[in-house]
Amino acid sequence: MKSVIIYSKAHCPYCDRAKQLLEHKGASYDELRVDLQPELMQEMLARCEGRRTFPQIIIGEQPIGGFDDMWQLEQDGLLDQLLN
Repeated sequence: MKSVIIYSKAHCPYCDRAKQLLEHKGASYDELRVDLQPELMQEMLARCEGRRTFPQIIIGEQPIGGFDDMWQLEQDGLLDQLLN
């Protein structure tokens, strides 16, 4: 499987849902907590095309957006393909 990075913060239900979906898929991920390491915000903005909402998810080297974007990929049958 490709590497997955999730930029997240505490008390974020969409972050939790994204992690649950990835775990359901058997995908491992690295979670980068921007609330605990504020210096990661600039990195996230640069890697995620300036998006400021949480979570921001990167699969491989491709930023895919947030949970809603990842869920749409799942509904379209494209998430497994992207992860592998």
